[in-house]
Amino acid sequence: MSRVGKMPVVVPQGVDVAMKDDQINVKGSLGALALTQNALVTIKNDAGKLTFVPANDSREANAMSGTMRQLVNNMVTGVTKGFEKKLSLVGVGYKAQAQGAKLNLTVGYSHPVIMDMPAGITATTPTPTEVVIKGSDRQRVGQIAAEVRAVRPPEPYKGKGIRYADEKITIKETKKK
Repeated sequence: MSRVGKMPVVVPQGVDVAMKDDQINVKGSLGALALTQNALVTIKNDAGKLTFVPANDSREANAMSGTMRQLVNNMVTGVTKGFEKKLSLVGVGYKAQAQGAKLNLTVGYSHPVIMDMPAGITATTPTPTEVVIKGSDRQRVGQIAAEVRAVRPPEPYKGKGIRYADEKITIKETKKK
């Protein structure tokens, strides 16, 4: 059995987990998330602890038990604490501005890039060169952060561009005569 799949998911107070047919619904203070249940995994709710057991002895069911456990754990964490990704803008004149549900990026193009944030995702700018993307769905937060980074990815010679706050950019050496 998967090592990750063996660990139970503890459901904290204020979080409601409902399993109907092939759907798992998790509701908390920061919102509600849903996930389709896989037929290879059996989920049991024992007084606030969710356990994930492979439905058969196949390798796929074993792997999927760990995957389902982690997805549900991320849902529980998302509706209680939430997830965030921090991006930093490096470059002369590069700045970001959050305007409601829109993120306005000025990153060296002839025009500003305006990105709409989907429902459930918020973008804030503590400083003009920092962007913080928050939400309850871990996959969507990471996807939106990757889309914002893709507007101007860091280049390898000066390091200019949009990067994750914890990302290390390897600077290349310039050509020598």
